[in-house]
Amino acid sequence: MMPCKICGGTTKKIFTAPVLDKYPVDYHQCNVCKFIQPDDPFWLQEAYSSAITSLDIGLVTRNQELKNVVHNVVYFLFDKKGKFIDYGGGYGLLVRMLRDRNLDFYRQDKYCENLFAKHFDETDAGTNSFELLTSFEVFEHLEDPISELEKMFRYAPSVLFSTVLQPDDVAISPDSWWYVMPEIGQHISLFSHQSLEKLAEKYNKRIYSNKNIHLITDQKVNKFIFWLCTKPIISGFVNFFIPKRSLLMQDFNYLKRKLFNKQ
Repeated sequence: MMPCKICGGTTKKIFTAPVLDKYPVDYHQCNVCKFIQPDDPFWLQEAYSSAITSLDIGLVTRNQELKNVVHNVVYFLFDKKGKFIDYGGGYGLLVRMLRDRNLDFYRQDKYCENLFAKHFDETDAGTNSFELLTSFEVFEHLEDPISELEKMFRYAPSVLFSTVLQPDDVAISPDSWWYVMPEIGQHISLFSHQSLEKLAEKYNKRIYSNKNIHLITDQKVNKFIFWLCTKPIISGFVNFFIPKRSLLMQDFNYLKRKLFNKQ
């Protein structure tokens, strides 16, 4: 059996699924940290013929919720005057929303076109050191989570991310857990809370989780405040009381100068 990509523990086959509806692939679970990984994912180029899968119909709603979550976390737990980066930021929708909340966010994504935050990519930030890195709906796509997390830590010492954790009360299969999604072939790292703890331990950091939102950081964080900031229904209520400005006019003037050489 293949070793676990997170902790190096032994694994066992737990099911076989038809990836992309045509390749029979074995999925293996770590006996130590419960991380689930498939056989060597030879199908990834085919799976990523489109960077955003057609099944991701929750993209807009998800970003609307996440803008409150991120705004809350930054406002209460980090330096809101710092620079921030959204890793695997897709079309740039969240970056634009957060800049509209007066947060100096930039986008990183080598696979997807920037549609909503043009000229606010990582190369436009003027630095490669950030206060906080966010990475939403990315971790389950990582072929090598350890090396990818090390890249993230080169940008920032703290990583706020989302991934759906394995349910505790079922034998996991594509029929019992929708998040496996072998049809799209892109979810190749399926985490348990134990596996996230192993990740944090590897870098001598702390892990905080609230359902599907997680923070790996050096900082000691008040767990109740993190819960208030990140629980979707409550986070919107909390966010209502945070003062809101926008970088919209500042960004507009910056882009005019940049694109049309206007002083």
